[in-house]
Amino acid sequence: MSEALRTDLYQLTMMQAYWKSGHNPEATFDYFVRKIPSGPYLVTAGLNFFLDYIENLRFEDDDIKYLETQGFDHEFLFYLRNFTFTGDIFAMLEGSIAFPIEPIIRVTAPIMEAQLIETFLLNKMNFSSLIATKASRIVHAAKGRSIAEFGLRRAQGDGYLEATRATYIGGCASTSNVMAGKILGIPVSGTMAHSFVTSFDHEIDSYRAYADVFPKRCFLLIDTYDTIEGARKAVIVGKELEERGEKLLGVRLDSGDLCELSKQVRRILDEAGLSYVKIVASGDLNEWKIEELIDHGARIDMFGVGTELITGRPNPALDGIYKLSDVVEQGEHLPKMKLSEETVKSTLPGKKKVWRVIEKGIFVKDIISLDDEIMDNAKPLLEQIVKNGRIICKRPSLDMIRQRAALDLASLVDKYKKLDQAAVYPVEFSQKLADLRESIVEKIKRDEITGKS
Repeated sequence: MSEALRTDLYQLTMMQAYWKSGHNPEATFDYFVRKIPSGPYLVTAGLNFFLDYIENLRFEDDDIKYLETQGFDHEFLFYLRNFTFTGDIFAMLEGSIAFPIEPIIRVTAPIMEAQLIETFLLNKMNFSSLIATKASRIVHAAKGRSIAEFGLRRAQGDGYLEATRATYIGGCASTSNVMAGKILGIPVSGTMAHSFVTSFDHEIDSYRAYADVFPKRCFLLIDTYDTIEGARKAVIVGKELEERGEKLLGVRLDSGDLCELSKQVRRILDEAGLSYVKIVASGDLNEWKIEELIDHGARIDMFGVGTELITGRPNPALDGIYKLSDVVEQGEHLPKMKLSEETVKSTLPGKKKVWRVIEKGIFVKDIISLDDEIMDNAKPLLEQIVKNGRIICKRPSLDMIRQRAALDLASLVDKYKKLDQAAVYPVEFSQKLADLRESIVEKIKRDEITGKS
């Protein structure tokens, strides 16, 4: 199925205007983020979807027929019948850590082609990167304890699979999403619902029924009626499992004072010789609640996080943007930028690279330079992934992407990962870029704002 119409109408109307006017120069666009919600860093995700889109981008007969009904020019539609992407794309590899302003993806192509792919790129990169970053914050707050993603029922419609994939890139250990387990190979996890417990005449009957069916992966939900009594009944079932050569893996708390209850439940389990049984906590958790629980000494081994993670709450969207930075006319590069009364909305001109200074395995600073510059003792972050419309990069597995994110996050010192009032990671401009920006600003003010030539 074609994804060509997964775009905004104005991309197509601009394409027809470019085509009709014969204005189709080579253009470079940058995808970047002005401001990152709830922190200074971004875990990039979604690139694999974008590559699939580029690889299969075409207009099918039913797409053309629909566009006919929207009043598009017949000759332009004839052009679309043979449309393919022919440009070059450079990108930070999926799972990389990025910071505000710096280009994450750089697209160079005839402007009609570069314009068309904007909406899909933004849709995939913004959503996946938002959720991957949220997951990384939750994982960091857990201080080494496992995070299971439990968000399928609260995910935004068909975005559930992309969201679960992003949580795994961000460091979650497992998901309740069985479809994600099948399609993506993410480990699946889960216990039982309160309805399972209440459907039996007695709580302990539900525990025994579950243990009989799943003796090797038995987790019991113990807060349906009274958590402490539930823990004592779990001990009984745990001992019964031991007699059969099995072990109770864990108990789950889903309500109440999780900190105090976890301490009491831990004591009950330990006194019964079940110190190996893990305590899992769930119930409207987020990174701040998890950090508070741990700071107060909660005896929780694993956390299940649903709504707050899968929706990116409290930030429902990532404000990633795609802006023109360079046009080639008659062989000459003409740097472009947006100038705004709001300084934060101004953009950086020219084709650019991003470099990272790393010392003893620790990220020190990033530098944005022009394309023809080399920054000594710095690692280039943009790699070519598409050349002349063909994908030329290796497609890493999801586990490899997840590992890249983990390594990058381990190289970022903790002051940049604080949940509140985190330090701002230094991103600098090369002198040539700074000079170019200043000269372009002056030119815009002279030629476009004051009206002088």
